[in-house]
Amino acid sequence: MLENHPQRDEIRLENVLTALGNPMRMTVISILADGGEHTCGSLLKGVSKSTLTHHWRVLREGGIIWQKPSGRENLLSLRRDDLDARFPGLLDSLLSATQQDPLTRNTLGDFQVK
Repeated sequence: MLENHPQRDEIRLENVLTALGNPMRMTVISILADGGEHTCGSLLKGVSKSTLTHHWRVLREGGIIWQKPSGRENLLSLRRDDLDARFPGLLDSLLSATQQDPLTRNTLGDFQVK
């Protein structure tokens, strides 16, 4: 694992909400909600490497994702168990809202790799 992953009891609600207040990062969470691990470069289309690095840092330090090295790539996965333990129902509510709201769904779709 890379550094700067907060322990479960150190995850703060305000950091989670701040991190997820960005459509690119919400797109990442929507994709990672499948429960798998994804390479950093496979999640968002048309985004520079430096911008991706910034988004991974915000999500990692907010306690939302795990980021671990795997060869020449980093693998990302959602910290669902930790988020559900700290803030029961929050993640499911956010993911459900992204699917139910057409404006949000369309915005998130702009960043998804097809």
